Amino acid sequence: MRASDAERERVAETLREAVAEGRLEMDEFEQRLDATFKARTHGELVPLVRDLPVAGGSARPVTGAVAERSGSSSDWPARIGGSATSSGAFAFWGGFSRKGRWTVGPKFTAFAMWGGGEIDLREAHFAEREVVIRCFTIMGGIQVTIPPDLDAQVGGLGIMGGFGEHSKIEDEEPAPGSPRVKITGFALMGGVGVERKRRKAEKRRLKEQERARSDKPDAGDGRKELG
Repeated sequence: MRASDAERERVAETLREAVAEGRLEMDEFEQRLDATFKARTHGELVPLVRDLPVAGGSARPVTGAVAERSGSSSDWPARIGGSATSSGAFAFWGGFSRKGRWTVGPKFTAFAMWGGGEIDLREAHFAEREVVIRCFTIMGGIQVTIPPDLDAQVGGLGIMGGFGEHSKIEDEEPAPGSPRVKITGFALMGGVGVERKRRKAEKRRLKEQERARSDKPDAGDGRKELG
């Protein structure tokens, strides 16, 4: 059977959890992750996670269909801990980007002058539970994207510019085990935007669930009217 994008993403999340827990070496993780996004069928996906625990901490290995993920964005406890891969970013007449799978240091400082930057935390890991992200921009812009269930506090200063949070989706309560992220700094004749946004794979999963619910027949469909 052909595999969907949502199923490939669930396998990728299982692999990310495994490398964070020390079950996979980084080179093996990268090989399996590459094979995951190249896979076209269920038969190609299953061997990639057959020797790994089911997502959520169970010791039972995945032997059949791809394990379903629980939670709206990810398993937060598995994404906290480890060495930071980045503690800062700088852009001058240019830009920077931090997105995908990366590990945020306890203090991350970003600066953009006459340029721009992107900080995406939707797939990020966190070196510690408490994280401070400081964003400074002069005649430039920095965009911070966070998942809807992240425990985040936004507080900065805009001078002839803006510093604030804009959400395209309805805010959710922070998920259990979520890291606490404080986003602060200032924007001078520029802007720092903070947006809560779901990943594409999660949007597809929610649409599939909604479609499945709408396709279920009502309990009364099989009853005949009396009269």
